[in-house]
Amino acid sequence: MSAVVIDALAWVHVHEGRLLCARTDGVDLFYLPGGKREPGESDEAAVAREALEEVGVVLRPGTVRRIAVIDEAAHAQGPGARVRLSCHTAEYDGEIAADNEIAELAWIGFADRERCAPAVRRLIELLHAEGTVR
Repeated sequence: MSAVVIDALAWVHVHEGRLLCARTDGVDLFYLPGGKREPGESDEAAVAREALEEVGVVLRPGTVRRIAVIDEAAHAQGPGARVRLSCHTAEYDGEIAADNEIAELAWIGFADRERCAPAVRRLIELLHAEGTVR
């Protein structure tokens, strides 16, 4: 039996050296705003939909670009489950605020990365190595 691989997309937004992260109700660790794509949905459309649903911002069409794909152990899933997280940046309009199932938002720096799910920790380490996250 092969391990489950969760195909997910996320919006990556860094402000003043910290990464925007979200925590849903009933979950102990922070994730990136994002989720799974709907059938037939492009990466750009999925990331834009998830950013709007979770943090209330509209991503500007044509500015979405993939910066990394993280393959890591999936948090709070069955044994051996992995996540393949396609990470995208984009310019946006609107005010960032927790929406729908989001219980809390946090700006996470390198020193606080243990508050995040494994795939997000890996991204923070990559962004820290390039000097984006402090």
